[in-house]
Amino acid sequence: MTGPIFQQLLDSRRESPRLLWLVDPDKVTPRRPDPRWAIAAECGVAALLVGTSQGDNPGLECAIASIRKQASVPMILFPGSAAQVSPHVDAVLFLTLLSGRNPEFLVGQQVKGTPLVRDYGIEPIPTGYILIDTGTKTSVAKHSDTAPISEAELTSICDHALCAQYMGQSFVYLEAGSGANRPISGRVIEAVRKSIELPLIVGGGIKTPEACHNAVNAGADFVVVGTELETDSSESLLRELSDAVRGVHART
Repeated sequence: MTGPIFQQLLDSRRESPRLLWLVDPDKVTPRRPDPRWAIAAECGVAALLVGTSQGDNPGLECAIASIRKQASVPMILFPGSAAQVSPHVDAVLFLTLLSGRNPEFLVGQQVKGTPLVRDYGIEPIPTGYILIDTGTKTSVAKHSDTAPISEAELTSICDHALCAQYMGQSFVYLEAGSGANRPISGRVIEAVRKSIELPLIVGGGIKTPEACHNAVNAGADFVVVGTELETDSSESLLRELSDAVRGVHART
């Protein structure tokens, strides 16, 4: 099952790998919108991911409305629970936390969110979500009460990714977690890339253009950056990160 937003992402990837900008609604101040949202498309950002692993988010709708007024790129929900499903997004990463064995995040939250996605007419993008341990216990692991897979367990990581493909997922998402001290190693990304035919998203701990370039060089189709774009609100950083993902030479 594919929809127009998923197809738009694939079309953008045909030109080059792309940056996905993860926006935490908890960090959005609606009265002071981020001016970079308005130039995200110009900078080469494929989509804005909106969401948090913290479960309920009372400020989510206000944050989405604020972003919607500024951004022209697709807005895709990256939910921490069914409670975050909003009618005002273009699509939702319909996540299955394959690296964990907590039934609530394998199927429980998905079943709760299904009627909302259907009734709101949101495009679901089935995504196999795999947490990778890079040395930091992140909020995703805490919230889901699941353990990430060690980078040393390369065969297991690849098997989980191929399982996502066999299950009919549209994406595989390798996640080090928000606030991770370092990104997933190129060795892991490269191994997963060789194991699957699905588009590969990589995120967590990516803070620099070099880290973006390394992820793409190892095989990532989409690179997710969030925390660093909260810490540094400059337009130049957004452009540098996106250019590094797309393989555009640095501006002089």
